[in-house]
Amino acid sequence: MKILVFGKTGQVARELQALADADLQIEALSRAEADLLDPAACAAWIAQTDADVVVNAAAFTSVDQAETETDTAQTINADAPGAMAKAAADRGLPFLHISTDYVFDGTGETAHAPDDPTAPINTYGRTKLAGESNVRAAGGAYVILRTSWVFSAHSANFVKTMLRLSETREALTIVADQHGGPTPAADIAATLVAMARGILDGKMGGTYHYSGAPSTSWAGFAREIFRISGRQVAVSDIPSSDFPTPAKRPLNSRLDCATLLSDFGITPADWKAGLTRVIAQLEQGTS
Repeated sequence: MKILVFGKTGQVARELQALADADLQIEALSRAEADLLDPAACAAWIAQTDADVVVNAAAFTSVDQAETETDTAQTINADAPGAMAKAAADRGLPFLHISTDYVFDGTGETAHAPDDPTAPINTYGRTKLAGESNVRAAGGAYVILRTSWVFSAHSANFVKTMLRLSETREALTIVADQHGGPTPAADIAATLVAMARGILDGKMGGTYHYSGAPSTSWAGFAREIFRISGRQVAVSDIPSSDFPTPAKRPLNSRLDCATLLSDFGITPADWKAGLTRVIAQLEQGTS
């Protein structure tokens, strides 16, 4: 199987490239090769590819920045995925697209199911939801995989930020009223490969959720980072109101992954095991 991947340097794309072997070819495109600000150019790559599957692992993920760069977020998160999905549909290629828990408003305390009503509360979430709609409207075989709180040994993420702060801080105040599932990028990559194989074998696509278990808060996540890494940092819980940001964040980012298990046999990620692996990578300098 050969997969064409957009977003070469992102967390999930880098983990996809790490999975390449004799049975799995990965062609990953950088922004210089395929910039999602030019949807037509991205579609042109798909029109001439010899890949079996297309994965869009690229996105405008600067949540606060999206509030002021709305047009850029709209093009990258909504217009480009639509053009790419249409090009894939025209070729009869499955299109796998990564989305986000931010399509929900974050109310309640139960995990959001894939068919729950969406109501994003910030620009990032609205543009990602528009991207989902465009992918569905393209008319081809697709998977929309919503995930949350992604981390790895690559790029900027919460784990790397906490470890960096621990070098100079003995105590931190961390938001404790936002809850979700931290998700290792490596596990997302493995899930995408498994789903791609399943779609090629005749499984139906659709919208699915994949996130780490069990759910926790950002403060709880931070405590586990420091415990596993052996850093002596005291964490104090604060509400979101004490840490205002340009974009509102959903308080409830829990995702119900039951249909992914029933349809593809894929269980939620064990984020603590994934965190242990990532911290080991960072300590060994293998990121």
